[in-house]
Amino acid sequence: MTLHTIAVYCGSNLGDTPDYCRAAREIGRVIAERGSRLVYGGGKIGLMGEVADAVLAAGGEVVGVIPTFLREKEVAHQGLTELLETPDMPSRKNKMIELADAFIALPGGIGTYEELFEVLSLAQLRQHAKPVGILNINGFFDPLLLMMKQTADSGFMPQANTGLLCVADNPQELLQKMTDYRFTDAPKWVEPEWAKKAV
Repeated sequence: MTLHTIAVYCGSNLGDTPDYCRAAREIGRVIAERGSRLVYGGGKIGLMGEVADAVLAAGGEVVGVIPTFLREKEVAHQGLTELLETPDMPSRKNKMIELADAFIALPGGIGTYEELFEVLSLAQLRQHAKPVGILNINGFFDPLLLMMKQTADSGFMPQANTGLLCVADNPQELLQKMTDYRFTDAPKWVEPEWAKKAV
């Protein structure tokens, strides 16, 4: 799979350890060096700004997508290859999904989770077959991965859909997994054994 444009979802804060910042810079550099284009939320602050600056410093292209109200708060990055403005958050998310061939989540907050789960939900509903990756720095996403396993074990998601996520703790391994990714179709709705026997 060729990853021409990679969407990165991540925090507008830097987090409590420099490890997150270092990883954001590294994945930005690797994205640029492999010839891929970055699409992200358009901010100049937090891990968002670190990823964008790293791509630009390595000679790569960066497209930011930012809603008007955030641009007016002066958090928009002014040095990007292209900055697209949207009227609101939903249209921002849709534009990023439209532009991207793949999606990567780095540590972040509620907005990062929302974006990650939206593309996962769309994949589960067979609305796209693009790879979705998690850069699991210092085990940040371990609780989320455990929750995904619990969801499948409890019968609310096919076990096969845990494979919708590519997970690694370093950018090179993650991007290789995403390049090798092949979408596996699985039924969304499965009747449990207990329901088949219920009267």
